[in-house]
Amino acid sequence: MGDAGAERGGWSRRRFAGALGAAALTATGCGGGAERTPSPSQAASSPPGNASAPGAASAPSPETARRTPAGPSAPRPLYLGTYTSAEGGGAGIGLAEYDPATGRITGRGTLRGVPDPSYLAVHPDGRTLYAVDEREDGAVTAVRLADRRVLGSRSTGGAGPCHLSVHPSGRWLLSANYGSGSVAVHPIGAGGALGERADLVVHTEPAPGPGQEGPHAHQVVTSPDGRHILAVDLGTDTVYTYRLDPRTGRLTEVARAHTRPGAGPRHLTFHPGGRHAYLANEVDDTVAVCGYDPGTGRLTVGEPQGTGSEQGTNYPAQILVTADGAYAFLANRGHDSIARFAVEAAGARLRLLDTVPVAGDFPRQIALSPDGRLLFAANQRSGTVSVFHVDRASGALRLAGDPFASPLAVCALPL
Repeated sequence: MGDAGAERGGWSRRRFAGALGAAALTATGCGGGAERTPSPSQAASSPPGNASAPGAASAPSPETARRTPAGPSAPRPLYLGTYTSAEGGGAGIGLAEYDPATGRITGRGTLRGVPDPSYLAVHPDGRTLYAVDEREDGAVTAVRLADRRVLGSRSTGGAGPCHLSVHPSGRWLLSANYGSGSVAVHPIGAGGALGERADLVVHTEPAPGPGQEGPHAHQVVTSPDGRHILAVDLGTDTVYTYRLDPRTGRLTEVARAHTRPGAGPRHLTFHPGGRHAYLANEVDDTVAVCGYDPGTGRLTVGEPQGTGSEQGTNYPAQILVTADGAYAFLANRGHDSIARFAVEAAGARLRLLDTVPVAGDFPRQIALSPDGRLLFAANQRSGTVSVFHVDRASGALRLAGDPFASPLAVCALPL
């Protein structure tokens, strides 16, 4: 779960959020793949589609946003992830909207019925939202955005899922179980609902890295050409490459890339050129440029370099690259900053330019708006979301007003 590196192994995500009084979370999970739906009490407390705040207006759905006349100030949807079972946490998925011109966020209530939705992703068609249920009995949940109806949940077959992504084909949901070090695949139906789990791959080797008690799958993503699936495992210091069978959803391992022992790789992002990727290493506070061979799916990890944290206590979280491939941004937890890098040599080199204070505590996740003009940072310990204007020419960041208060903010998804 990635905040884990803060204790340099053996920690639980919930304990790390324990700076916020959270209870221990991850342990071995149970499988089964049985569909789960919100309990009657959950449904009664806030029917799907209704904001929890009395009288609160609904945030615009993607369909509504597309029908809204284009303009610099047309509001856009923003969904916020949190922990619901942690002290000081939220009650579900936060509903909000943002002004694409000013970056101002307006809260629109909460979608209840989704437990511990710590990471969010949207289907390529914009109609369905997916959330991890980061619990011992891990699951993934689908929400139809048109009416915010919870379509049900499926077991991930593991503990503490902390990341998920949708395959570009829109047919498969991929999720990473941090607690049990495994990757799950679920089919996506025509209406966005999830089917029974198609595959579960457990990282049984290599042996855990220094200070780690086992594998900890932290992220699973698809390569830019859609041919390979890459899973980043903090516990084994390894990035695994798989081939996905488009008919069955089964994964076949084709390559492994190893970081230096104890690096604790957390998050990988690709350069738009498709030949390079950038890896944030949580435990040793570094970032590395990786070469990528689209034909074989093989990743080659380069030499680690600094994150701009000035050698203080810091745990890099998420790294992003602008759509034009010119700049990269890295969230620094501890230094509490966003590092800005120039991307050079057609993606083969990162050069640190500066760091900007995040105006919050412990930026766990960052995201760019679809047009690339805004950067959102979810600050876990301060319970806030900071928004920055992104200069298109220089990549420079400028804070867009006061941060937005959101309980135990761990994910911000602007649409």
